[in-house]
Amino acid sequence: MSFTYDDVGATRERGFCPPGFHPLFVRTRIGEGEKVFRRASEAVLTWELHRELGVGIEASADKAAPGVDVTVTLAGLIKAPCRIVWTVEEHRRSGWAYGTLPGHPESGEEAFVVDRTGDGTVWLTVSAFSRGAKWYARLGGPATRGLQHAYARRIGSTLRQMCAPYSEV
Repeated sequence: MSFTYDDVGATRERGFCPPGFHPLFVRTRIGEGEKVFRRASEAVLTWELHRELGVGIEASADKAAPGVDVTVTLAGLIKAPCRIVWTVEEHRRSGWAYGTLPGHPESGEEAFVVDRTGDGTVWLTVSAFSRGAKWYARLGGPATRGLQHAYARRIGSTLRQMCAPYSEV
């Protein structure tokens, strides 16, 4: 299956949003220190964070890697097929992005990246560009985008809770 949009991998470039798509950028402070960074990275890279949210995840691998197919199930009703387009695992940065495949209610790309800044603060950034692909996603318009922002904020707060026991401060 091919992606449902042209700019595959574009979420690597911060702030990029192709014409006709809607941007999303939500950054959440997770905590402090190396242990928090490692815990957050593990939760993001292994689907644990998404499962903790109650999102159904079926993946062709246990860990995010380019080419891994992922089907996200929301509310037990909506199946959203995706494919990992890029990953990063560096000393102070880890995460991945997936792109939408045919059958997904949206068209676009979404990235989940954990960063540890020079002062030791750990952040999760959820960034995306999307537009409705199915009639009900298009019909939702601004309400759909509002739900996407709320979901991104919830992801951040859930990861912060998951990492709280590892905080060094």
